[in-house]
Amino acid sequence: MTAPESAKETYDRYASVYDETNAQNDYEMWLGKVLLPELEKLGLRKDWALDVGCGTGRAFDPLLDRGWRVVGSDVSSGMLAEARRKFGDRVRVFEADARSLPVVSTGDEDSTGEGFSLILLLNDVVNYMTDDGDLEKAFAGVKQNLSRRQGLVVFDANTLSLFRHDFASGLIERAKEKGWEWQGLTDGAQSGGIYEARFSGEGVETHVHRQKHWSIARVKGALEASGLRCVAAFGQREEGGRVLLSEPPDEERDAKIVYVAAHGSQE
Repeated sequence: MTAPESAKETYDRYASVYDETNAQNDYEMWLGKVLLPELEKLGLRKDWALDVGCGTGRAFDPLLDRGWRVVGSDVSSGMLAEARRKFGDRVRVFEADARSLPVVSTGDEDSTGEGFSLILLLNDVVNYMTDDGDLEKAFAGVKQNLSRRQGLVVFDANTLSLFRHDFASGLIERAKEKGWEWQGLTDGAQSGGIYEARFSGEGVETHVHRQKHWSIARVKGALEASGLRCVAAFGQREEGGRVLLSEPPDEERDAKIVYVAAHGSQE
């Protein structure tokens, strides 16, 4: 049995077709029209954003269009190459593993140096962290980059319902025109389990996506252990072409749980 692919290996193989295969994911609706207004209710102030696991930069446009200044990081050099091709010098991006995130500079002489007002880990970033201790490592890196003046971090985690639907053994989805196939490889669904699916097709090297389900209790415990506090948790699902958020989150009703966190102490 071969060793499981790392997230870097998976996304280096996936990068050339990532935007095309995920064109249905509307970041303007998701981040721009749904998430940012909720974060503003929680005190978010527009300044600098750090997009951890930025991929090809799908979240950049909704932020830039609203006057945010953005820095992005990703573990995959292939995904970052696509981001650079699309955005040029409008956004500075750099390669880094979210579990060993360094202290990041905005590169702006006028910056206050107090950290980022908003840090994102969107679209399954935490689910690709599959080892015990990974969440704590990632959140520790987030904490050292997050502004203490109403800085917020937002991230999503897939629910058991999503894993049951998208990673169950068998062919889940096929795009006939390209021969792309997403094939689930996992039997059963349990809290804290590891889930795998294979992607193959024209223009892309076959690769396996490996994710872990993180329970609400486990996520909140990792935040607390890292000196962060959960200030909100929303269940997220799509209905009628709309992204809906609701409280409290439900592992069976919702596809994702969206967490919002801040520094653990009010200083």
